[in-house]
Amino acid sequence: MLSQFMTNDRHQKNKRFLGELYEFPENAMAIGRLDEQSEGLLLITTDGQLSHHINKSGKVDKEYAALVDGLITDKAITQLQNGVTISINGSTYDTKPCQVQKPHQTPDLPETKQKIRDERHGPTSWVNVTLSEGKFRQVRKMTGVVGFPTLRLARVRIGPYNIDSLKNQEVIEISDQEIRSLLFYDY
Repeated sequence: MLSQFMTNDRHQKNKRFLGELYEFPENAMAIGRLDEQSEGLLLITTDGQLSHHINKSGKVDKEYAALVDGLITDKAITQLQNGVTISINGSTYDTKPCQVQKPHQTPDLPETKQKIRDERHGPTSWVNVTLSEGKFRQVRKMTGVVGFPTLRLARVRIGPYNIDSLKNQEVIEISDQEIRSLLFYDY
């Protein structure tokens, strides 16, 4: 399912869109899209200012669980924490310092239909990456730069909201006012 409500791209006409999940209000938009191979938490709003604040202010953390190819090293984690140079639209971009850690246990994510190679082809490991920015395919590019390409990626938290108790494709209504108050966002 794509994290958008419609497309003009003729190659995506046969894809599933967010409108299939729930009767969202008119002018609803995803706050920070996920690429087609990624999964996880989405916040939906009709408030463009709120969306901009969460996406662009640098004040709202987004946490991702990434299954990477190989056993990620402490050196790679330090590199990610300090920021790495990635490519964005053909230009180099230095990512901001971020939080990166090995989780204590495997994330409790739903089964995926996505084909992910299994351990017979070498070891894999999980890493949690918490960003205050969000460039196109940023986590995938970051882990690839340090030698550990991402095999599966899930956004598990946006600010105070996480997917811990949500079921796959579940929709829970939260008022924009509640989101603003939890993010200490003042209009």
